[in-house]
Amino acid sequence: MSIINKAAAIGGGVIGAGWVARLLLNGIDVSIFDPDPEASRKVSEVMKGARRAYKQMVPGGLPKEGKLTFAKTIAEAVADADFIQESVPERLDLKHRVLAEIDLYAPTNAIVGSSTSGIKPTDMQVAMKKHPERLVVGHPFNPVYLLPLVEIVGGEQTFPEAIEVAKEIYASIGMKPVVIRKEIEAFVGDRLLEAAWREALWLIKDGICTVEELDDIMRYGFGLRWAQMGMFQVYRVAGGEAGMRHFMAQFGPCLKWPWTKLMDVPEFNDELVDLIATQSDDQAHGLSIRELEKIRDDNLVAIMDALSKQNKGKGWGAGALHKDYTNQLAKLAAKKPAASKAAEKAKASKPVKKVEKPKKKKKG
Repeated sequence: MSIINKAAAIGGGVIGAGWVARLLLNGIDVSIFDPDPEASRKVSEVMKGARRAYKQMVPGGLPKEGKLTFAKTIAEAVADADFIQESVPERLDLKHRVLAEIDLYAPTNAIVGSSTSGIKPTDMQVAMKKHPERLVVGHPFNPVYLLPLVEIVGGEQTFPEAIEVAKEIYASIGMKPVVIRKEIEAFVGDRLLEAAWREALWLIKDGICTVEELDDIMRYGFGLRWAQMGMFQVYRVAGGEAGMRHFMAQFGPCLKWPWTKLMDVPEFNDELVDLIATQSDDQAHGLSIRELEKIRDDNLVAIMDALSKQNKGKGWGAGALHKDYTNQLAKLAAKKPAASKAAEKAKASKPVKKVEKPKKKKKG
C-alpha cells in the first residue's frame, strides 16, 4: 500500500513518463508539469506500454488508476503533493531553476526526489533555500514502471529521516530502494554501465565484433547470470567449493593483464557514431522503437515472473519483489484501501532546519 496520496512529476520525458506510469498504476493521483507541447502525447504512449505490461503481470485486474492532471506551472503541479519526482534534462543550471521553484511552492512535508543519472545531490541542494534537507536522488532505470531498482543518495544537507521516508515511498510502489553509502557522481549503477559502455565502444571501433555480436555475448552469456545473481554471487559460485577466496586468488592476477582499454576513451567522432548507428539499424531488422519496447517489456515481465516461482515458490532476487508487488496490486484491485497510518505519518513529518533530527507535528 502506498504511503502517498498525491504525487507531482516535473518533466515528462522517457524517465518522467515512466514515473507517472508507475504512480498512476498504483492508484496514485499525479500532477505533471512539462513545457513540451508534445508532453501529453509522449506520456500517453508510455502509459499504453505500461498498462499492457501490468495487465500481463496482474491478469486478474488492476487497481483503479490514479488521475493524471497536466499542470500549467510547477507551482500548480506541486501544490498539495506528498511526493515530488523531478526528471528534467541533465543540466545543473536547469536543475537549479526547477528545484528552486519546487522548493518555493511544495508543501514543507513533501519529499523531493531527483531522477538525475549522475549529478550529486549536494550540488543541486544549493538552489533550495527553504528546505534542502528533503532532497534525495531517486535514480531509477528504464523502464521505470517495470524495473524496480531505485538508487537513493543523500546530499550534505539531506536529513537521514528524509532518506528513510523516501525508502518507504519508493518501496510502497513496488520498488527496490538501495541507499548509496557515499555521495559520488553517477552513483553505482551508471558507473558500472559506463565502464561496460567504454569497453564496448573500443571493441566496436577496433573491429573486434559488431554491435549485434557484442549484445549476443551479453544476453546469451553473463547477462543471464547477472539477471538472477548479480556479479559477486556469480563469482562466488565460480570459485567452486572454496568460494570467493579461491576465485579472487585464481583471477586476481588477471587485473594486471592488458585486457582492457577502460581508462582510455575512443574519439567520439562522426565515424564512430555512424559505425555504431548503422550496425544498430541492421540489428533492429526494421522494428520500430515502440515495437522494441513491447518486446523488452514482455521479456522483463516473463523473466521476473519466472524468478518469482523459484526458491520453492518464495521467489528469488527481483522475482521475490515481483511476487510481493503483483500480490499488492491484486489486493488493491480487490479493495480500495482507506488512508493508511503511514500516509498520515508521512504527511505529519515536517523537515526542520535548526535541529539534527526533525520534529514531527502532532496529528490533527
